[in-house]
Amino acid sequence: MVHADESTAWNPLHASFAMQRINHQDGFSIDGACTNGAESYFSRLRRGELGHHHHIAGPYLVRYAREAAWREDFRRVDNGDQVYGVVGLAMRCRPSVDFCGYWQRARAA
Repeated sequence: MVHADESTAWNPLHASFAMQRINHQDGFSIDGACTNGAESYFSRLRRGELGHHHHIAGPYLVRYAREAAWREDFRRVDNGDQVYGVVGLAMRCRPSVDFCGYWQRARAA
């Protein structure tokens, strides 16, 4: 289920997804339609760019967005469990095709 505001930019999504629309002039949550989750995510992404990352480069936008989504999903999980989860996933993965040799390429250029 995709929740969206009254903007016409979201109209093409009706062909592929179940949609709930909200007109913010009428209210912020009507019949279960609410965009607060998306607004919270984008707010945290902007704060991360301004405070921690300082700049989000275009080629890496998807990676920053995924990190922000992970932070949003696990923000109520204690830090220890977050670390164990991330380390466990990292130990089960093969080396990244994108970042393997990243520093060596930078030095060669």
